[in-house]
Amino acid sequence: MGLDLSPKLAKKVYGDDGGSYYAWCPNELPMLREGNIGAAKLALEKNGFALPRYSDSSMVAYVLQGGGVAGIILPESEEKVIAIKKGDAIALPFGVITWWYNKEDTELVVLFMGDTSKGHKPGQFTDFFLTGFNGIFTGFTTDFVKRAWDVDDDIAKALIGNQTGKGIVKLDANVKMPEPKPDHRKGMALNCKEAPLDTDIKNAGNVVLLNTQNLPLVGQVGLGADLVRLEGNAMCSPGFSCDSALQVTYIVKGSGRLQVVGVDGKRVLETIVKAGNLLIVPRFFVVSKIADPGGL
Repeated sequence: MGLDLSPKLAKKVYGDDGGSYYAWCPNELPMLREGNIGAAKLALEKNGFALPRYSDSSMVAYVLQGGGVAGIILPESEEKVIAIKKGDAIALPFGVITWWYNKEDTELVVLFMGDTSKGHKPGQFTDFFLTGFNGIFTGFTTDFVKRAWDVDDDIAKALIGNQTGKGIVKLDANVKMPEPKPDHRKGMALNCKEAPLDTDIKNAGNVVLLNTQNLPLVGQVGLGADLVRLEGNAMCSPGFSCDSALQVTYIVKGSGRLQVVGVDGKRVLETIVKAGNLLIVPRFFVVSKIADPGGL
């Protein structure tokens, strides 16, 4: 194929006060463009607020670190305000509007991976902001925004105020954000660290699969996901996706060795993977991983 399959780290796209947005670039990771896959990370500091937006792609979000609050508006549905924490997976179908807020001292980090086949640019997400200096709500008055979003004066002003930051702002600690509703989590989020295990091998590792049974919205996203945990020195046996899907791997934590073999039986990649790495394995290529002593 001649494509560079080596794992890559995300690069900062924008952000300053309040947090940052990072993404993997198709120019550095060509398989993103080849496979119509987007991947990005959002990191919010305390009181950081990721402004309401919708994307040109469907995706799955995974909370890598911290906790906070997310607002999710599905097409033709009321807003769901949910508490999120480390290990949460959230399916975000095409057309969904989201906002994210961190009220904790610990940085909130969310990973996004999705399908860009309907997107503006293959291999990367394009976000459309409702608010902020380039958002469509900026032209409306405070009373219109208050009524549209059912928020108080402070939040409405923050949404349409004179903001120089793109996509992320830092709110005053006294701003009263919408409170999450426990019943809103049902069907919207699944905590993979607490979910029943689909595979559990003693002293080796375990797997949790996201599917339409434990997270119904996955059916509208068009991609599947799983969380694989390997104990120290354990191996994920060589395998490929039997439905010809691309395998997209993000290393949440730990490190290990990885090898990929092409369809002609030749090894095309042998590398060390570590936390923060993203790699994509082409269709029918076989991949295997061995965790370092600290696990993967």
